Amino acid sequence: MATFNGELYIFDQLQSILKQLSHEDEVIISDDSSTDSTVAIINSFNDERIKLFENQKFKSAVLNFQFTLYQAKGDYVFLADQDDVWLSDRVSTMLEHLQQHKLVVCNCKFIDEKGFSLHPKSFFNIYNSGPGVIKNFVKNTYIGNCMAFNRDILNFALPFPKAIDFYPNIDHGMWIGILVNVFYTADFIPSILVLYRRHDKNVSPTNIEGKSPYSLKIKVLSRFSLGFYLLQRALSHAFKKIH
Repeated sequence: MATFNGELYIFDQLQSILKQLSHEDEVIISDDSSTDSTVAIINSFNDERIKLFENQKFKSAVLNFQFTLYQAKGDYVFLADQDDVWLSDRVSTMLEHLQQHKLVVCNCKFIDEKGFSLHPKSFFNIYNSGPGVIKNFVKNTYIGNCMAFNRDILNFALPFPKAIDFYPNIDHGMWIGILVNVFYTADFIPSILVLYRRHDKNVSPTNIEGKSPYSLKIKVLSRFSLGFYLLQRALSHAFKKIH
């Protein structure tokens, strides 16, 4: 989890996560120099499973997330946003699916800042979510805060290419999802396991209409750059597997 000024929602999110974990699990949090009470709220849990890295200076949600992934030690990695809520069976359900797939994505429901539903349809219904390299390259449906994957995925997904931090319409979830899908099968679980909170301070551009707010120029340039880095990383990974 990457945090920044998340005091309004971080307590509920951490509470929803911790009650699903075993004593051997860990919650890695990197805080990007929050100026509110985010860090104090995290510390108030006094839970040894929480590994908090304070006073980071990334000024970037993508780079902050990348740092947390470099700290991961477990066999399975779950991505979490600071302002969502995990439903009670997210971990158990996704772990079951991870026995057959390298990466899984669960469905989610849009909620507002007070926790009320924003749309009668789920994310999968609105975005027509599903696996496929070309499908997601054209219109991405890999949503980072609903993803979980085997640890070995980090060996070729990291580091993130610069384009992920430069273009606002591509992110780490899209990068990891499509890259994994080049080599392995990805599983989309239709069950709603996350409440995806949207409010006026969200970093990600995801909206409940399923439409991109960006210009054609940004879309073309970002896809060209993403395609270059995907090809480069895929060839590098394939070469390492051969040798």
